[in-house]
Amino acid sequence: MLNRLEQIEKRYIELGNLLSDPRIISDQESFQRYSKEHSALTEIVEVYNELKKADAELQENKSIVEGKDEELRELAKEEIPALQKQMDELEAKLKILLLPKDPNDEKNIILEIRAGVGGDEAAIFVADLFRMYSRYAEVQRWKVEVLSSSPIGIGGLKEIIAVIAGKGAYSKLKYESGVHRVQRVPATEASGRIHTSTVTVAVLPEAEEIEIDIKPDELRVDTFRAGGHGGQNVNKVETAVRMTHIPTGLVVSCQDEKSQHKNRQKAMKILASRLLDIKQKEQEAKIARERKSQVGTGDRSEKIRTYNFPQNRVSDHRIGLTLHRLDAVMEGDLNELIEALIHHYQTEALKGQNMALV
Repeated sequence: MLNRLEQIEKRYIELGNLLSDPRIISDQESFQRYSKEHSALTEIVEVYNELKKADAELQENKSIVEGKDEELRELAKEEIPALQKQMDELEAKLKILLLPKDPNDEKNIILEIRAGVGGDEAAIFVADLFRMYSRYAEVQRWKVEVLSSSPIGIGGLKEIIAVIAGKGAYSKLKYESGVHRVQRVPATEASGRIHTSTVTVAVLPEAEEIEIDIKPDELRVDTFRAGGHGGQNVNKVETAVRMTHIPTGLVVSCQDEKSQHKNRQKAMKILASRLLDIKQKEQEAKIARERKSQVGTGDRSEKIRTYNFPQNRVSDHRIGLTLHRLDAVMEGDLNELIEALIHHYQTEALKGQNMALV
């Protein structure tokens, strides 16, 4: 690990020199590429420097302990355990930082939320979850753009698809994919009986054009008149778009925009991200078949979380975490949940790495 850290520090210094070179500054493409690489290495180098400083202090204290000054020896003895603990913590942090990066972590996401079991109550919870993620995105200074939605008359949504754009969006929200279960008394329930409903959440990295090549002859595009609430032209002009990817049979419909061109653009964005998701899952399955153990990825088929409103409780079943502040979570306060999930999967990845070394 130390050899790797030395190489990273060397590269970091090299990048710093490049970024101050007038020739690089005048070449925006190179400058941005080097800036991104420099930024990615900054935290590793800072922690490595802290580790070297702590190690130097530790060695100095050990040499003092072997000296003749009794007063200084006692002071040094007292400081050694704290310095050793600090070094252990810094080494653990560096191991996490040196884990292979998910290439999708810095991407925007396509968020898809759909009603599962539970009828109208499930549809209402779709709207609640979308509001929760939107509030969280707002705190992170991310932008939310709805691509497609299917509202019902009582304030619920059969489904909603949106882009959440911002630095690290996928890295924070990728573990939200799965079945979310809600337990509460619906507003329409006269007897006060608690109902259990489910909603599915899918978090897909937004595909870049270079990653997914969709050929025109692989697409069938149908236009139709949009339904539901809207302006005068909603049911008179064929602005809605239904896009079918013939090789896979994937179908995407968009009708939220009054312009057929905009609906087509949104449909293509959703389709590309779904195709990228399929491609990545095929790659993951291939890797899983070739190794004995696999770190979990929060697969969307898992029932991952329960929201119990009568008890003001939210439980994530993957990591055994229960919080009794569901009201705050539904307002977008997801940090504790998200950080716990990231820590869990990083720890699992470290275990997998250690097993591979054995």
